[in-house]
Amino acid sequence: MSINVDLINPFIQGTQSILRDVCHEESKLGKIYLKKSPYASNSIAIIIGVTGDIKGQIIFSMGIDTACSIASKMMMGMPVPELDEMAKSAISELTNMILGNTATIFYNNGVSVDITPPSLLMGDNIQISTSKMQTICIPLQLNEGSTFEIDVSIQDNK
Repeated sequence: MSINVDLINPFIQGTQSILRDVCHEESKLGKIYLKKSPYASNSIAIIIGVTGDIKGQIIFSMGIDTACSIASKMMMGMPVPELDEMAKSAISELTNMILGNTATIFYNNGVSVDITPPSLLMGDNIQISTSKMQTICIPLQLNEGSTFEIDVSIQDNK
């Protein structure tokens, strides 16, 4: 597996920065690996498309407990016992901020990127297929021991 770090590092930097600034959540990078399509996702998957000099999609996935914890931190510590519409909106906005930050990092590196609005999928046994593109999984370990995964399926469009 060959990973172009110039295309992967902005996702890591953008995500860790937003998690730290918005959620006061330090994250540790886990072992990056290649996922075979189709693959199973956690209970929550948020998909954002990428167009421009690179194209593809980014899928953020996490368990419901992780999503509730992050939503609570985004809402100034308000308890979030279940993933209601407000919590789903908060998680979707977080991923939007992450990719906005990532797009800025790419732009500063001379790569033009646009993103689509996030789509949140929720359920058990979600199967994801990415046609004709490799999916690189970037797992981030959060403070409470949970995992926030970034699945990157992109190709250079230049």
